[in-house]
Amino acid sequence: MERPGATTLKGNPLTLVGPELKAGDQAPDFEAVDTKLQPVTLAKTGNKARIFSVVPSLDTPVCDAQTKRFNDEAAKLKGVDIYTVSVDLPFAQNRWCGAFGIDNVKMLSDHKNVSFGAGYGTLIKELRIESRAIFVVDKDNVIRHAEYVKEVADYPNYEAALAVAQTLAA
Repeated sequence: MERPGATTLKGNPLTLVGPELKAGDQAPDFEAVDTKLQPVTLAKTGNKARIFSVVPSLDTPVCDAQTKRFNDEAAKLKGVDIYTVSVDLPFAQNRWCGAFGIDNVKMLSDHKNVSFGAGYGTLIKELRIESRAIFVVDKDNVIRHAEYVKEVADYPNYEAALAVAQTLAA
C-alpha cells in the first residue's frame, strides 16, 4: 500500500509505504534490531505501555531533539518503555547515544528490512528512511495514539503522546 503525498520534506511531497494506523488499531508486528544487533519484535518489547518515537535520522536537528526529549521523559515516566525507531545503523545509534548520554530510551534500527516502517506506514519510499511519527501502544498491543507528522522537519506533539502514555501507566 502506498500513500502518495502523505508526508513532505521541505514542502516536497513524498510517498509513505504502508497503512495509516489509527487509535484502536492492533499494533503490527515488526522485526528490527537493537544496538547489540539482537532482533526485536513487537512481542519482545514487552506487555506494558510503550511509545514508539519514529525519526528519519538521529544525525539531524529535529530527530536529535525528539530523541533527547523522550529520553528525558522516560526518566520520569514509570511503567512506560520508550523506543526510538530509525533506519540508522545500530552502530550509528550506539555512537549517537554514547555521545549524548542517552540511556533511558531503547534504540531500534529498521535498516535491515524496514518492516517497522512498512507495517506502521512510516517508510518514505523515495528515500528509504522513516517519516516522523509517534505511536503509543498499550499492554494488549492496541495503538492508543498515532501521530504522523506531515512535514518531516516539524516537531511532533509530545504532550498528546505523553498524556496518553501517562494514562496507560496509571
